[in-house]
Amino acid sequence: MFKLVLALCFLVLGLAGVAAAQPKHEKDIIPTAKGDLEITFLGHGTLMMTFGGKTIHVDPYGDVADYGSLPKADLVLVTHEHFDHLDQDACRAIRAPGTAVVATKACAATLPDAVILANGDTKTVLGLTIEAVPAYNIAHKRPDGNPFHPKGSGNGYIITFGDKRVYIAGDTENTPEMKALKGIDVAFLPMNLPYTMTPEQVADAAKVFRPKILYPYHYGDTDPARLAGLLKGEKGIEVRIRKLS
Repeated sequence: MFKLVLALCFLVLGLAGVAAAQPKHEKDIIPTAKGDLEITFLGHGTLMMTFGGKTIHVDPYGDVADYGSLPKADLVLVTHEHFDHLDQDACRAIRAPGTAVVATKACAATLPDAVILANGDTKTVLGLTIEAVPAYNIAHKRPDGNPFHPKGSGNGYIITFGDKRVYIAGDTENTPEMKALKGIDVAFLPMNLPYTMTPEQVADAAKVFRPKILYPYHYGDTDPARLAGLLKGEKGIEVRIRKLS
């Protein structure tokens, strides 16, 4: 009996060790002409990327990651001022004296030293070309009739990594500006209802601007498999589902 109990204890400890060794967050590698882009899927609308020795944090949010244990940021991108995209404590935890921050005008009071990009602006920061794409609601609105995300307030960002263009849409719907995009290699499109898009809206936009790789992100309780079903058989668009609820 003692040997059986001892064996069970070792088994439990062994399984615990395996679980502890498993990475908490999924990662993908996107090859580019100037080296690999590594994307870490932290959760919600929050990403971490490494490229060319630099670490880029997108929309830091402390509910999805322990920012005290993550690498310091060379660059922070903030799409808009809502608390789940601009978490001040998370930002403080990853910022270093030389960290560059790119944000919207609505974030300026919280991030007074940020580089402010308006919709349509393009700027090179730390050697990376960053384009600000309008992010806003058309159909989804608050009870008072105002959109959850008014036009002009939020940005999506297209970042060029070597020969790859990565579009992180922020909180938006399938706007005309999104559908007009060209040459997008990787796209992150939100499905967090009622604040952003339905899977049908994401599929509608994707079929027009045709990203080569599409990650549904910030999808809350929406089943991302619905999007995969809507785009099944759509040549040239690979839907990749990662844990980003």
